[in-house]
Amino acid sequence: MEFKLDGTAEEAIKQINEKHYALPFEADGRRLFKIGVNFSSETRNIEKWIVE
Repeated sequence: MEFKLDGTAEEAIKQINEKHYALPFEADGRRLFKIGVNFSSETRNIEKWIVE
């Protein structure tokens, strides 16, 4: 999971992929989820989330 504040969920997913955060878990046989979440400081809530 990667969280952004006033960014985008797409930026969070991009960071997960570019920095290979999931690599240590890919050898495990279980299903792997990459989750990007953006929080809005204006609404103080989740603005958008993406699951790959």
